[in-house]
Amino acid sequence: MSTVWSIIGAIIAIIIAWWVVNVAFSIAWFLVKAIITVVVALAIFGLIKASLKSKDRDRTR
Repeated sequence: MSTVWSIIGAIIAIIIAWWVVNVAFSIAWFLVKAIITVVVALAIFGLIKASLKSKDRDRTR
């Protein structure tokens, strides 16, 4: 009977580990996407700001 409980325990451990790893990778992927989004947004913001500065310089001349 001990062997049966060992097998059931191993199966439950695998299921729980699978779930934990899945959650961990989901969180990690979300953080990576968030960081990439912030970097791209900052780059676009910089381009827009530079574009508006050059237009302001052209107007004052």
